[in-house]
Amino acid sequence: MSDKTLFEKICDKEIPANIVHEDDLCVCFRDISPQAPVHLLLVPRKPIPRVGLATAEDQAVLGHLLLTAGEIARREGFADSGFRVVINNGPDAGEAVPHLHVHILAGRNLDWPPG
Repeated sequence: MSDKTLFEKICDKEIPANIVHEDDLCVCFRDISPQAPVHLLLVPRKPIPRVGLATAEDQAVLGHLLLTAGEIARREGFADSGFRVVINNGPDAGEAVPHLHVHILAGRNLDWPPG
């Protein structure tokens, strides 16, 4: 069996995190190196390496992540002012942990194009 990713350890509460949401399918916590005033990471409990490797059986989890991002934005009070949802896929996209995760960014003007 392979080693757990950092995010699996957070989901399993082996590593502490500032958790803002958790349910049967995912965990959301504050990024320790935020790139915006609000920078949350929404992680599926299932260790999908990246969105490009997701399969049809992951469809429900992927949809749940997006719906949960909106729910968290409303609950945390930044849905109306706007927020960005980002999923990096691979090292050239900035992926640092090989476990699918959704960045939720808010709290400032997020210019376009990014990067």
